[in-house]
Amino acid sequence: MVEGIKVVAFDADDTLWLNEPLFRLAERQVADALSEFGSFDHISDELYKIELKNMPDYGFGAKAYVLSMIENALNLSGGNLSGNQVRTILESGRAILHNPATPLPGVEETLEKLRASGRYVLVMLTKGELLDQEHKIERSGLGKYFSHIEIVSNKSQKEYIALCGKMGIDVKDLMMVGNSFKSDIAPVLELGGWGALIPSESLWKLEHTEEYDHHRLFRLETFSQLLQVLL
Repeated sequence: MVEGIKVVAFDADDTLWLNEPLFRLAERQVADALSEFGSFDHISDELYKIELKNMPDYGFGAKAYVLSMIENALNLSGGNLSGNQVRTILESGRAILHNPATPLPGVEETLEKLRASGRYVLVMLTKGELLDQEHKIERSGLGKYFSHIEIVSNKSQKEYIALCGKMGIDVKDLMMVGNSFKSDIAPVLELGGWGALIPSESLWKLEHTEEYDHHRLFRLETFSQLLQVLL
């Protein structure tokens, strides 16, 4: 058991429930509908460029994704989209918004044991669009395990420092659990905190980064292995 940790913070999307595969499914469906304008790889590459451009205005989430998909489709088609193609984009985005947020294997049992131990304060720190994230948290049924839930537009050192301030702890007393080394792990390690990295089924291109080992980093294969680290 690691000594000194007071607060354990959890990422939500693709850590507590699946999320990224729904975006990849939507991307494939839209690319199929737009196949007359290029290959899947071309449509995907152009979409990613537009997502990066739009991020300062739209942020993260399904709604931002739909807007970027529409812009990409308009660019590729020269503005000549059919009603069915537009409908495919909208429906693929709506499917993401209806993510059932079913907890991944071992998640609920692990959270229950950690909370029951009384050793840690459990918090959720997730980035994305407010309403969408609130709905997923509600559908997941996991909200009851967390003493504090925070939805942010980004995860950088600034957000982790702010979280620790709200919880009344030093960053060295924080462990962050997540699937993205870039967003969930690196900022906390750099500040002097702890990280537990649990790889996900898929990872968005923007979250790819060079990883490194660290004496305050635990690399886990399953969510349940957190119990071996914390209890």
